[in-house]
Amino acid sequence: MKIWNKIALTGCLLAMMLPAFGCSEEGPAEKAGKKVDHAVEEAKDAMDTEGPAEEAGKKVDQIVEDAKEQMKKVGE
Repeated sequence: MKIWNKIALTGCLLAMMLPAFGCSEEGPAEKAGKKVDHAVEEAKDAMDTEGPAEEAGKKVDQIVEDAKEQMKKVGE
């Protein structure tokens, strides 16, 4: 059983040292990946902003909810 502990310890140590020996320069795939990540973030940000139609839709939704509540009160 001790041999497995030594193997596991050696594996963990090697895994922790691996990033230290990684490439310091970005390759074309990594650069492309970063561009894609940036584009996705920009798309998310663009979707998070509300335009006039979104605001109007929310107001309509609120009016409908208020009307439903009033109808419930009238029916009681």
